[in-house]
Amino acid sequence: MLVAGVDSSTQSSKVVLCQAGDGTVVATGSAPHPDGTECDPQAWWEALQKAGDGLLGQAAAVGVAAQQHGMIALGEAGTVLRPALLWNDMRSARQAVDLIAELGGPAQWAASTGSVPTASFTVTKLRWLAEREPGNAARTRLVMLPHDWLTWQLGQAQGAGPVTDRGDASGTGYFSPAASTWLPDIAAAALGHGVDLPRVAGPGDVTGETSWGAALSAGTGDNMGAALGLGLGEGDVVISIGTSGTAYAVTAMGASDASGAVAGFADATGRFLPLVATVNAARVLTLTAGLLGVDTAALSRLALAARPGAGGLTLLPYLDGERTPNRPDATGLLSGLTTANGTRENLARAAVEAVLCSLADAMDYLSAATGLTPRRVLLIGGAARSEAVRVIAPGIFGTEVAVPEPAEYVAIGAARQAAWALAGGGAPPSWPAPEPAVYQGEPVPRVREKYAALRDARAP
Repeated sequence: MLVAGVDSSTQSSKVVLCQAGDGTVVATGSAPHPDGTECDPQAWWEALQKAGDGLLGQAAAVGVAAQQHGMIALGEAGTVLRPALLWNDMRSARQAVDLIAELGGPAQWAASTGSVPTASFTVTKLRWLAEREPGNAARTRLVMLPHDWLTWQLGQAQGAGPVTDRGDASGTGYFSPAASTWLPDIAAAALGHGVDLPRVAGPGDVTGETSWGAALSAGTGDNMGAALGLGLGEGDVVISIGTSGTAYAVTAMGASDASGAVAGFADATGRFLPLVATVNAARVLTLTAGLLGVDTAALSRLALAARPGAGGLTLLPYLDGERTPNRPDATGLLSGLTTANGTRENLARAAVEAVLCSLADAMDYLSAATGLTPRRVLLIGGAARSEAVRVIAPGIFGTEVAVPEPAEYVAIGAARQAAWALAGGGAPPSWPAPEPAVYQGEPVPRVREKYAALRDARAP
């Protein structure tokens, strides 16, 4: 029997078709999304249909995982009122500051929602909508997340209502991961009036049925899907280097970090997924490659040709503002450039080290908030395919780095959730964990020290 998993990310829709019993991937499909920080959800639906053409119809169950935090405002009869604002849209930074102050301060936010909201969170986008587009705000009757909306589209023909899961809901800023319930008063305070929210389904629930008779699972957020696809164990920390960067782990207890660095998310299994996110990740490498007139494979070779520390070059990679640390108006900075060290190799190395140092900071925040001692780092995401990233990472992170075979782990996690629902709940199916390649290296503390000095010198 086959199940399908969907990863609707910022950049594309991916569909995997898997054996329900052991997770073996039998077929895949993909289709691109429009670029930008807002998007008409219809574009995701069209991409999903294209990516799943010939695949979805074979599945006995379907699960959808998608980018977190996106705000889809719907009016009467489920009409989409405006393009969805995505996680990487920074326009609601001021509204985040206002909401934190209005509703009790950082400690109160962390205690009630598990997180202190930044511009990425859905709740700040609701306040932006109320202030900047009051007509659309007044017409908003229902707010959904990207995975909610896509699951709804798949089940609408059979009358399925809006549904979400606690993992993705925990990234809105108006949900309690500890109590597994919405906090509708917070959503109303942000938008200016009460609003309907999707039903929160259990991790292994069947939530509806597709037009061809497949069961629909609850779905989840992309990071929660990846954790399920990877089969994370105790002490595993995932570092994902994609459009965004993330560091996260699955824990039995939720996090409540009043500093705002760690988001106290829920996971897709009933546990918790404390997570630190950065806005700048793989695109830093893509941009640097473009500046050097090479592709990312050549950038990797150039970086490996330079010594640790990049000859004294240090890059602060906050090219598009930053979420962790919370500096939405920040820009990038290259420090230490001289005629002696201004080589293509050193610039390539500095870019790789910058991204890894930023994510090492994220891992430090995670450990401080949870008491977690990393057993190993699992390195995933598009940039994990770079040999330079793999080789340099152990020295920056100070621990063994395991790189699973490249695969669509978000979509595989969504497929595993679909198989779970198909089996009637209980525990998730025991799919084999991927066998990783293991990288080790000597720590390079001087690189992190120089990075930290530049980071702190630019602090607001």
